[in-house]
Amino acid sequence: MKQYQDKHILEQIQEYIGKLGYTHEPENLYKPIEYVLGLGGKRIRPVLMLMAYNLYKDDLETIFKQAAAIETYHNFTLLHDDLMDNADMRRNRPTVHKKWDKNTAILSGDAMLILSYKLMMESCPPEHITEVMTTFSKAALEVCDGQQWDMEFEKRNDVSVNEYMNMICLKTSVLLAASLKIGAILGGATKEDADRLYNFGIKMGLAFQLQDDYLDVYADSSVFGKNIGGDICSNKKTFMLITALNKAGEKDKAELQKWIDAESFDSTEKIKAVTQIYNNVGVPAICMEKINSLYSEGLNILNEVSVDDNLKNNLRDFTAKLMNRVL
Repeated sequence: MKQYQDKHILEQIQEYIGKLGYTHEPENLYKPIEYVLGLGGKRIRPVLMLMAYNLYKDDLETIFKQAAAIETYHNFTLLHDDLMDNADMRRNRPTVHKKWDKNTAILSGDAMLILSYKLMMESCPPEHITEVMTTFSKAALEVCDGQQWDMEFEKRNDVSVNEYMNMICLKTSVLLAASLKIGAILGGATKEDADRLYNFGIKMGLAFQLQDDYLDVYADSSVFGKNIGGDICSNKKTFMLITALNKAGEKDKAELQKWIDAESFDSTEKIKAVTQIYNNVGVPAICMEKINSLYSEGLNILNEVSVDDNLKNNLRDFTAKLMNRVL
């Protein structure tokens, strides 16, 4: 059986998505969909689905529709996230509600959601369709659950680490996990292997999100590709902030709360001050320990998948690349 590198898989699925040709009448409903999918991105979810499938079979083109479906759904969530956040830009291009309008963003997003289900069902082998659609639907709804929790956390000052971990699991991990599980199901994996790959995705998704929390504070912005400290300026409830509030001494906690409550501030000064509190409390080491623990747990689960160990190297290498962003 032929094993494909992630670069080859990415090129193949990029080409497939680019040729789908969503646009037809009424053009103003479908043009934004092509626009969103044409903005690029790492295509992590379809690549993971195809890599999981490739553990069992090598005719990857037979599940390109399902891979495109998971990417269409993911981009639907980004379109509506941008609308809810009133964001101006996505990947250095105007967001749909800015380029068109809010009503177009709502309706085109709705169409993307429907198209994702249509693609997921098309050409799905009858013996797998129930399990595939159940897995997909469960993840799709849980992403909405996670978004709602994230919105509610913005108004709360008592969010716990466990609540935060549950929220990012729903908002980020479950779709990665479902991508792997669907690929495994379509490849003919046993139920045990499909569940193991799902759990591997959960652990890796949590590690990726915590790493994003970390990088938003400690990355080199010229390497990370975006400005540092955005989470600090917006008082976003991250693992970093919640841990600092839980573990800070009286003086540091009072100083941190002062910055959280400040309605007007110099962003550079706030980022510097809050980062210093994180350093005082030991937040960087706590966060990295959690990231490394989740990553190791994920790899241990992958080791249990009952295919030849060499077949799993592509997945190991791909996740390692995602984790090895320069700090």
